[in-house]
Amino acid sequence: MQLDSEISHLLDLMPASGRMFTKIVNRPEQSKVIEVPFPKPWNRETRPIYINFDLWKQLSRPERDLLLLRAVSRLINIRWFKPDLAQGLVAAGVLGVLIEASQQDAIGVIVSAGLTVVAAQRIWRGYRSTERELEADESAIAIATRRGYSEVQAAASLLDGVEMVAQLEGRQTLNFTELLRCQHLRKLANLSPVGVPTSVRAE
Repeated sequence: MQLDSEISHLLDLMPASGRMFTKIVNRPEQSKVIEVPFPKPWNRETRPIYINFDLWKQLSRPERDLLLLRAVSRLINIRWFKPDLAQGLVAAGVLGVLIEASQQDAIGVIVSAGLTVVAAQRIWRGYRSTERELEADESAIAIATRRGYSEVQAAASLLDGVEMVAQLEGRQTLNFTELLRCQHLRKLANLSPVGVPTSVRAE
């Protein structure tokens, strides 16, 4: 596998928003096949996708494609600054802190700061929820279907990729989130009639 041609292929595979907001970084020293750091709200730089290409080349082309699309989907769907209730509460809380501080109202500052913290925690947990993890898989599959894959083939390739990555990283078992993702992918790939229950997905 030629590194430059592989990176070029992966960039072509991405949706336009992926090429704008993410960058592929070769990191041969890392133990993970692909690593996607969770972006912080104060970091507005391009979001990196770190790949150990020595391990990466041991995956099949469909596995590589779907793992990359999944990483891109996860990153571009994290939007810290968008108009919704939780974002509005954070903004209102910050504004309240500033107003109450200017009026030297200690109780008002505490109440406003508490509102800000609660709303920010809600946003943070939401982006790290099971629902978001499964949505990232679904989004990757949807993009793959526009790149010539069938939905079943894309789901099966992503499933194989998740399991193969664990082997390449020397892990004996998948973590809880990966197990849920694999069950969901088996359902999408028509390999199992059982998906992830709605109650678990919403956690």
